[in-house]
Amino acid sequence: MDILTQIDKDFSSMSKRHKLIAEYIRKNYDKAAFMNVEQLSLAAGVSEATVVRFSSELGYGKYQHFQQALKDYAKSRLTSVQRMDRAYDLYRGTDILTSVLNADIDKIKTTLAQIDRQAFLGAIDKILNAENIYIIGLRSASSLAGFLGYYLNHMFSNIHLVNTASAGEIFEQMFRVQSGDVVIGISFPRYSLRTVRALRYAKKMGAAVIGVTDGENSPILELSDHTLLAKSDMESFVDSLVAPLSVLNALVVAIGMKRKDEASKTLKKLESIWQDNEVYDNGEK
Repeated sequence: MDILTQIDKDFSSMSKRHKLIAEYIRKNYDKAAFMNVEQLSLAAGVSEATVVRFSSELGYGKYQHFQQALKDYAKSRLTSVQRMDRAYDLYRGTDILTSVLNADIDKIKTTLAQIDRQAFLGAIDKILNAENIYIIGLRSASSLAGFLGYYLNHMFSNIHLVNTASAGEIFEQMFRVQSGDVVIGISFPRYSLRTVRALRYAKKMGAAVIGVTDGENSPILELSDHTLLAKSDMESFVDSLVAPLSVLNALVVAIGMKRKDEASKTLKKLESIWQDNEVYDNGEK
């Protein structure tokens, strides 16, 4: 149950002051998610102690846990305009380069501390033993899907990169999915409904699903046999995907270690083709 549903459920039994907080959050969840106790108390017209009691009665031991639940709710619902406004408030008057890079460093550190190592190993095993490997990531996640597909294609001959945003064409590319196959779905807020539907179809056909996403509220979590969680950014109109990219990078490296001979053979052949066709600048004049 998300936090707004919980608030709606408990609303009738709330005190008058708690209802003031609830009503403010209902109308302004996008702002409330980033407010500390003092700011929310001023916005709702109640005391700070009332805000703390409100979060406690909803079942959150600390206000920070209540605030995180609001952030989790907000991140999949914020429009691009709301995210632009949030970015303006967040970075106004700061050294943007330092602020953004430090935030990205924090995301990678948090991801490293929280990622499920068994899920990571399980994903590697599924990929290594798959009959076919499908990769789907739409909208901003398409860059991640392309990265993963490019490198896995050096090690496997059974890679299928689902590379269109058209719902009909997605299923045309995936209609042969069956048991023994693996589908890797990549989705971050705002979550692509087409990705969710594609993974639901894959699951129905008996394929194993590996989800690469950001948290417990992601709609692809319940569809995944193995989930690789990576922290993304909801506080800007630009999706910060450095942590997901690092996780995929680690996945590629780990698989490459397992398929060293196959990868080396492919790369030797590619190097010859690249050299013959002058694909890369080799420094010669």
